[in-house]
Amino acid sequence: MTPTNRDTSDLSHLTTLKLVQKSLKRDIPLEESLNALLKILARDMEYVRAFMVIMDPKTENLKLSLTYSPTQVEDVTYSPGRGIIGRVFDSGESITIPRLSDDPEFLNKAFGRSEKELKKLGFICVPVLNQHSDRTEVIGALSVDVPLIPADDLAAHCQFLEVVAGIIAGHVAQLQEEMATQNHMLTQGMMSGGPDATPPKDFVAASKAMRMVLRQSRQVAPSRATALLRGESGTGKELLADAIHKASPRADKPLIKLNCAALPVELIESELFGHQKGAFTGAFQTKRGLFEIADQGTLFLDEIGELSLDAQAKVLRAIQEKEIQRVGSEQTITVDVRLICATHQPLEELLKKGLFREDLFYRINVFPIFIPPLTERREDILPLAEHFLADFTEEYSKEVKRISTPAIELLVMYHWPGNVRELKNCIERAVLLCEEQVIRTYHLPPTLQSAESSATGTNLSFGEAVAKFEQELLIDSLKQTGGNMLQSARDLRVSYRIVNYKVKKYNIDVKKYSQSKTKSKRRHEM
Repeated sequence: MTPTNRDTSDLSHLTTLKLVQKSLKRDIPLEESLNALLKILARDMEYVRAFMVIMDPKTENLKLSLTYSPTQVEDVTYSPGRGIIGRVFDSGESITIPRLSDDPEFLNKAFGRSEKELKKLGFICVPVLNQHSDRTEVIGALSVDVPLIPADDLAAHCQFLEVVAGIIAGHVAQLQEEMATQNHMLTQGMMSGGPDATPPKDFVAASKAMRMVLRQSRQVAPSRATALLRGESGTGKELLADAIHKASPRADKPLIKLNCAALPVELIESELFGHQKGAFTGAFQTKRGLFEIADQGTLFLDEIGELSLDAQAKVLRAIQEKEIQRVGSEQTITVDVRLICATHQPLEELLKKGLFREDLFYRINVFPIFIPPLTERREDILPLAEHFLADFTEEYSKEVKRISTPAIELLVMYHWPGNVRELKNCIERAVLLCEEQVIRTYHLPPTLQSAESSATGTNLSFGEAVAKFEQELLIDSLKQTGGNMLQSARDLRVSYRIVNYKVKKYNIDVKKYSQSKTKSKRRHEM
């Protein structure tokens, strides 16, 4: 629709509102989501430009943050009450300008509009309001450039944008809160890099949950605060500890790791704090503990819930007093160690049972980071699988290039009780077994197999097993060709008639793969 076509405007408005809502529901960062929203407005409503300003909570100015425009945009800051956008922020009321060249207050430098363009464009600016129980707060403004249209049409578009502003108000408020948090972290020296900085090497984070984990790790890394990594076994706590250490000022110092569950209770204190020669049977020489070795660096204590109460007391002293004593020695040794702890146990339950010291819990729980299990972040499964595939094909000098579609479906459906560690072992096994260029369902472990999804590990006859394999090859090819049966026939080196026959025989919905590729293409274009 065009802004002058009033016959279809209501339908176009509703259609665009649905797209706006969908863009905000996607599992992507808020800023990226709002940028997509501006693109939808400009594209579907044929606005010349769409842009949004959000108040910077630190400076209390309106800072130009997001825009969708075909022209180069300069970085401009608006003060409340100055210019059209400033007036909207100051008054909380929408403003429409039928022709930009007729308004002397308009600040045209933000988009480099020419005098000729100003005579051909109108302008609409609406406030983004955050409703509180006792007041209404203006947290930003949504604006568009429109071609010259009648006053009634301009008013209709203004009302439409007010509805859009109401829909996105909560998201803008959340983004504003993130801006305030980032500013606070920066002023406190607790943050390096932006929220969407490049993830650490070997750390795959496609899901929103894992992006939040990485953001938290970047926030705590520059400080000396103790981080407590929580989550099930195999979720990647040790890898996250590596990332925190490498992003810290201690990156050039040692990162020492200890799994507290791997040693018996009688040896754990000696390992952590060292011992003097002759302190106990078998102590033939003096030994430095891990706290000493990690001096000026970082000490990662995995499964800290397994420490004895005596060891917990000494760890607490090392954190608070920065002093330790070797077993069998009365001499104190000063250490400067940044501690990162991890556990899969509910420490709160151990507190109630008297198995974990309350003072130590609050000392290490300064900055907790929870890593969700793999089954709760299924968006990470395929990227992780492809990451491990690339690693193991290189390590074992294999020519495996991809994972078949049915095998991917098995990976995504599985509940992964062993989390990322189990997925890594699964892909390693598949690479070792695979003698072709594609990992298929029968290369995956039996725990992933089922009678419905694979012919391997079942009581199927030879003919049924062949049919299953045939069906898998066909589905995989159709997925690659976007449902093009002629191209699939060429790829599989069979006739089109055979492909058509097999599609009907196995009751394969070809349209599903065609639609899947179309949707993927649209997402890429957006």
